[in-house]
Amino acid sequence: MDTADRFRAAVEKRDLAALDGLFTEDVRLYSPVKFTPFEGLPMVLGLFGVLLRTFEDFRYVGHFDGSAEMGADGVQAPSEILIFRARVNGKQIHGMDLLQFDEEGLIKEFTVMVRPQSAVQALGAAVLKGLVEDGLVPAPGAA
Repeated sequence: MDTADRFRAAVEKRDLAALDGLFTEDVRLYSPVKFTPFEGLPMVLGLFGVLLRTFEDFRYVGHFDGSAEMGADGVQAPSEILIFRARVNGKQIHGMDLLQFDEEGLIKEFTVMVRPQSAVQALGAAVLKGLVEDGLVPAPGAA
């Protein structure tokens, strides 16, 4: 089973521990609700802990293999797109996860795109709440 298959299985089972060993230490996750990426393995795994609790009825419904330029360094990298459907606080979400791999097959960059805009807003609010609850980011307005 390759990295993408292991990732997909872990997410579908909501098994955070199974994500261990799938990412580079300097992984970057580009979110649809935040301009700058989440950076580094501890932050990305923390974010996945929140996401696995936040999404309802999450399921992957398709995938594409290929290559794409990575945002971090501009070089072409093996890539896989996983298409998903889910709900967050009752809002239907249709989205794509773009996984980009380093030369050892680990996920180096991860980009999430979701639609529609109302779902992006619901997802952003729910994820921020989870990140604050888990102590990964300060509460808005906190000094």
